[in-house]
Amino acid sequence: MVIRLHRFKFKNFESSLWTSALFYEKMYTMVGTHEYRLPRKVTIEDVTLRDGLQSEARLFSVEEKQTIAEGLVAAGVKRVQIGSFVNPKKVPQMANTGELFRRLPRGNDIIYTALVLNESGLEQAADLGIRHLYMAISATESHNLENNHCTLREARRRIERMITWAKGHDIIVRAGIMMAFGCSFEGKVPTERVLDLAKQYQQLGADVIDLADTSGMANPRQVFELVSLVYSETGQTPLSLHLHDARGLGLANMLSGLAAGVMLFDTSLGGLGGCPFIPNAAGNIATEDAAFMMNEMGIETGIDIPALFPLTHTLEELLQRRLPGKISHLPSPT
Repeated sequence: MVIRLHRFKFKNFESSLWTSALFYEKMYTMVGTHEYRLPRKVTIEDVTLRDGLQSEARLFSVEEKQTIAEGLVAAGVKRVQIGSFVNPKKVPQMANTGELFRRLPRGNDIIYTALVLNESGLEQAADLGIRHLYMAISATESHNLENNHCTLREARRRIERMITWAKGHDIIVRAGIMMAFGCSFEGKVPTERVLDLAKQYQQLGADVIDLADTSGMANPRQVFELVSLVYSETGQTPLSLHLHDARGLGLANMLSGLAAGVMLFDTSLGGLGGCPFIPNAAGNIATEDAAFMMNEMGIETGIDIPALFPLTHTLEELLQRRLPGKISHLPSPT
């Protein structure tokens, strides 16, 4: 049996992620009679400073966050999510996101992104000059009520206003669907609901649609099938994946996403992170582990993997615990 994956054509996008008219170039790996097609290059967006730190009780200073951000850029990470513009009383770790952005050096090929969940946060980020924003709602009622303090219907109306406003102000929008693969509150999430949200984002002009495994419930087959279905419904709009490693399937799910055509993935140093409103939903895919897997498969990330190790070790020292990432704890090959 030969497995053939579809090729998609996409509009130009403001980043090095989609510089080709083709979503991914031909790359074949023959295993027996199977045809395995992967991209030649992917982009990793490091979310340590947002998803990684948002649940931590220890508050990080602007200087500490700046050191991490600049270290990531020096290691070749081209997209860095620096934080979120949310209620500082609920997520105090994010209170200094604006000050951090003001301090960071600018570069033509470096993209700093941030999360916004409502109009107030959107306007704060826009006033600072952040041109790439991530905004998301959940596919389930329970998580919207917990995370966004509104119903799913209200959340959809809000994000419609936000995307419309952002596009009218020349902001690049990555629109996310949290709990796309399952909900720790409600269990299985109807595929039709995820597809409907994705189509709404496409119609509103979102530049990228993100499928988020917020509770870490996804499995590789599910990732491949849902990504393929969303592509079939949204066509021209690129997809990204925000995957958690709560059940140890993070890298396997990432590989399935690659095989389905995804070229943008969220990761965090050492695998730090998780949704603060989901009990025990800790664990992003470690940035260094993801970059290592890509490198071993011949897929370019532009990241100097050993340069990430000191950053992970610094986080471990500051947090006084070992992080779940793997490759940073192994001895260097001789």
